[in-house]
Amino acid sequence: MQTTVSASAPAARAKRVLGKRNLVLVGLMGAGKSAIGKLVASDLGIPFIDSDHEIERVSRMTIPELFEKYGEPEFRKLENRVIRRLLRTGPRVLSTGGGAFMNADTRASIKTAGLSLWLDADLDTLWERVIRRDNRPLLKTDNPRQTLENLMIARYPTYALADLAVKSRDVKKEVVAAEAIAAVAALADGNDHG
Repeated sequence: MQTTVSASAPAARAKRVLGKRNLVLVGLMGAGKSAIGKLVASDLGIPFIDSDHEIERVSRMTIPELFEKYGEPEFRKLENRVIRRLLRTGPRVLSTGGGAFMNADTRASIKTAGLSLWLDADLDTLWERVIRRDNRPLLKTDNPRQTLENLMIARYPTYALADLAVKSRDVKKEVVAAEAIAAVAALADGNDHG
């Protein structure tokens, strides 16, 4: 007798693929790492944590305050330390700041203790999302849209090193979350992640 596959079958397979590893979401600001990450974590029945929120919690400063007081290089060092600590416990879904994956040490830590998933979004999608909020220190420029495009040009080749990629676009968050889970679950079939 044929049984129907439940809607949670991809989530169960994805959870098996992760084991004790973390699913680490990478991508530019506005890609939806936090929003999608929360949905994915909920569907997988594992905790969600946002590295930026954790950085703000441990430093007792906001990300913009940290950038202003210490500069980007010192912020990146703190970010690397916090992410390495967060990766010690799993499984969970970890949303990272847009620049985190650019740091070679952070990338290596993620590769060791996690599975990276790039939420790949085009410029128009990102722009529509980031202009709604005024808390993006890297966009405090004369031409923030051009700055965002420059960040894409600089960072997308590195984001492409992620284990998996899913298109973040103008659809319901649940659609992208389901695609992220399906991408992880597919690794159970192909067994192409060591």
